[in-house]
Amino acid sequence: MTSFDSSPTLTAWRALLALAVVFIMLATTGWTAVRHQGGPRNALEAELAGWAKGRIGERALPGADSAPHRLAAFFGSLGSAQRARLADRYPLVVGNLNGAPVTLRYRANRKALAHSHALERKRVNDPNLTADGHREAIRRMHRFKALMSADRQILAFDPSGPGKVAEVLGDLDHAQRVSVIVPGVDTNLLTFQKTTRKYTAPVGMAQSLYAAQRAASPRTRTAVIAWADYTAPVGVGMDSAIGRLAAGGAIRLTALANALPGDSRVALFCHSYGSVVCGVAARELPDRVDDIAVAGSPGMRAQNVAGLHSNARVWAMRDSDDWIQEVPHLEVGGLGHGEDPVTPAFGARVLSAAGAVGHAGYFEPGTESVSNFAEIGVGSYASVSCASEDDTCRSGIYGNKVA
Repeated sequence: MTSFDSSPTLTAWRALLALAVVFIMLATTGWTAVRHQGGPRNALEAELAGWAKGRIGERALPGADSAPHRLAAFFGSLGSAQRARLADRYPLVVGNLNGAPVTLRYRANRKALAHSHALERKRVNDPNLTADGHREAIRRMHRFKALMSADRQILAFDPSGPGKVAEVLGDLDHAQRVSVIVPGVDTNLLTFQKTTRKYTAPVGMAQSLYAAQRAASPRTRTAVIAWADYTAPVGVGMDSAIGRLAAGGAIRLTALANALPGDSRVALFCHSYGSVVCGVAARELPDRVDDIAVAGSPGMRAQNVAGLHSNARVWAMRDSDDWIQEVPHLEVGGLGHGEDPVTPAFGARVLSAAGAVGHAGYFEPGTESVSNFAEIGVGSYASVSCASEDDTCRSGIYGNKVA
């Protein structure tokens, strides 16, 4: 399967769109329907079933899908020992609860990671595993071990399937400005961080952006979230050409934005298919989201900025050799993701991406792309570099509002 890090041909994209038509016809006639029956499918579902029946003292536990403010009020009414008891008994639930105290989520996820690491360590020695299964078990075991490090702040963790995870750099509770990195295809637990091509993975992207923000404005209290807490498409396949997974990701992204602690201002930095997620989420995002910046975008499921129905500033960039420019920017019957965000017709504020190379190079340290992201993240809009020689991408910005 071709990865979004490489360059698929235009012919391949056209074939994909044609195949998608067949897929949608089958789906709408019921041929692709799959129904799950029986008990919990994974550890998180099993914990959720227990949480639904659980109590703390004489009190029933609130629904795990309760609004963040209700969950925050519930945890705020508990003593520290009671909160710790819930985190230790239901680590996967508490670690993923939007509205639970951030530090409690870190604690819960460290416990969930330790349990998952122990299971994978046991699975590695299973003689019935295939060679591929054995390699995957080893990789998962090493990933869980790395995420368990004492200096890491894991905000979300779900080991089921390809896995989901989110990590915080900085002090999220006291941040004035929070940046959320929304990555694209091929994002999962095993690709969350990389040793080679470090800055093409969410952790490396976050580290680069966090360092650039601290250099740009040392006195601004910032936090950056490497957010891989949604099911992303695998390679350039059917799911990357339609919006189904983006819709699911948008729900989760909106829930995160609504649950962030304090009164920090928020900026989203959306790469590749991640920009589709951000586009779908745009109309539901809270007012604290001031900026949505996209890089290497195949489209945002809208024909222009007005179609996003958002009060946030919308920024876009693409480097000159990013293959994404060859992708047909259209939307027909749910196929494709709409207008190219860097075109004048779309109406975004177009930024320079000088120094970035290829589709996955936007967060490489020293590039104008990551520098521009950093300036947006700290609210220093006068310092961004526009793609054109004039300053049109900076025009009409006063404080946190656009004229």
